[in-house]
Amino acid sequence: MKTWQLQEAKSHLSEVVKKAITSGPQQITLRGEPAVVIVSVKTFSKLIQPQQSFVEFIRQSPLVGLNIDLTRDTSSAREIDL
Repeated sequence: MKTWQLQEAKSHLSEVVKKAITSGPQQITLRGEPAVVIVSVKTFSKLIQPQQSFVEFIRQSPLVGLNIDLTRDTSSAREIDL
């Protein structure tokens, strides 16, 4: 991610925007500290898209409907010499 000083970003705004679209996020600093990040609309849309819930993830699994044996082994633990 390229970092721009605010004054530099203001004077080269079209370049900052083009690089955000083609190369990825562009960081702008204010008084030497990170202040904002410019991203493309495509990247922003991915970031704000609601995340799938765990339940929905399990429901969409290709393993749905398979009969899987999930019983635990109830035998006692093995002996260990300490």
